[in-house]
Amino acid sequence: MIHVMASSVINAPISSVWKLIRDFGALGRWLPGVKSCVIEGDDSGDRVGAIRRVEMGDVGVIREQLLALSDVDHAVTFSIIESALPIRNYRSTISLLPITASNGTFIQWRGQFEASANHAASMEARMPTQIYQPAFDRLAEILASESTPS
Repeated sequence: MIHVMASSVINAPISSVWKLIRDFGALGRWLPGVKSCVIEGDDSGDRVGAIRRVEMGDVGVIREQLLALSDVDHAVTFSIIESALPIRNYRSTISLLPITASNGTFIQWRGQFEASANHAASMEARMPTQIYQPAFDRLAEILASESTPS
């Protein structure tokens, strides 16, 4: 099993960051490269078991299932159930912690998956640098623009 992780500090209160993260169907708003993201069926974006269909520009369609969501722990866990990515058994958790000194948020995205030997190193390098960190940067941009008076 390959384990990957990225973390960052977002200069916004945890409540603001959590509002974006907890809506499983809102991924397209803050993950670069997403062409569309919809929750399948009649599920809401915060119901455990909900499935989102994400169309990515570079890898096609990815279907993910919400496994856990905690408003107390500010954490969301999901798995990939269908993808053209060269990985298997992907599961990840995005979690938030308040930074009380600055009223900011510490965000961490941890993932684990299996991959064949010829794809393991490239996927291990790609997840934190080309997926997780750009998502953190986009979240920071969105929240900075929302807090700036017009």
